[in-house]
Amino acid sequence: MSGLSFQTDKQVIVCVGSALVDMLARENDEFMQDLGVEKGGMNLVESDYIDQLVEKTKEPPTIVPGGSACNTAIGVGMMGGKARFVGKLGEDSLGDMFHQDLKKNHVEPVLFPSDLPTGRVLSIITPDAQRSMFTYLGAAAELHPSEITPDCFDQAAIVHVEGYLLFNRELMLATIKAAKAEGVRVSLDLASFNVVEASRDFLDQIIEDYIDILIANEDEARAFTGETDEAKALSDLSRNVEIAVLKVGGRGSFVHYQGEQIRIEPMACPHAVDSTGAGDLWAAGFLFGLVNGYSIQKSGEFASACGAEVCQVVGANIPEDGWGRIRRLL
Repeated sequence: MSGLSFQTDKQVIVCVGSALVDMLARENDEFMQDLGVEKGGMNLVESDYIDQLVEKTKEPPTIVPGGSACNTAIGVGMMGGKARFVGKLGEDSLGDMFHQDLKKNHVEPVLFPSDLPTGRVLSIITPDAQRSMFTYLGAAAELHPSEITPDCFDQAAIVHVEGYLLFNRELMLATIKAAKAEGVRVSLDLASFNVVEASRDFLDQIIEDYIDILIANEDEARAFTGETDEAKALSDLSRNVEIAVLKVGGRGSFVHYQGEQIRIEPMACPHAVDSTGAGDLWAAGFLFGLVNGYSIQKSGEFASACGAEVCQVVGANIPEDGWGRIRRLL
């Protein structure tokens, strides 16, 4: 089945989201049980709370640039696509590291400065490769709707928005309205089941009018549709969008397009150690494929390859040999 068509002079995938630095720590299940927090979700916290958790970790966390939409932009850039990231960060050392990393990974940065510190995420990775996130937004929360202008979407084919923006409804609306005003397709990744649970009413308001591509994993789809049956959940996800995606972890994914449900087989992932960034990189491969004229099936294969490669490293940064294997699929 053929994919989507785009204007040849509009090939940029613009990712809008929180500019965050990832702090990665590997701990056992007892660490999470002592915190009394359900595994696998995202929890908004203050900066001091992250400092307190870091003191309890066995080793100092590994620090790398991150954030859902940023991870997707880097994936697109590393595959050879045209990528841009729009966000806000502090004028500090973490902000400088974030900025330089975007450029190193072939992403055009559109970064607004803030007086607040750069945001950060402490990801606790348990032996089952699950990651539980504790997020201090810092400067990222200061991105203002008035800063989202048509210039942000110059030559854009798709604007990809991370679900975490649902916590700032004014900013989310400003972003998706501006994108649609420029005639750009909008992709939304639902991000986390607890984001969906907190935003269920708002999602109903915006999806029909503004969202073209809706991406969810099993937990997010269940929170959004109430369905445990995968086929029914995907059908519900697709109700008001052009493309709906249901990712089912190691079993692959399903795409609903033009009335058909297309199965995407998983790529081999023999040494999964961490699922951080798996959904973000999946989106990168899929959107790259769509914008560059590949079929839905082939775009899904790129997505599966990106998801499998990132699960074999700690954090969301695929090493160069992994990108080499992905590029050989093009």
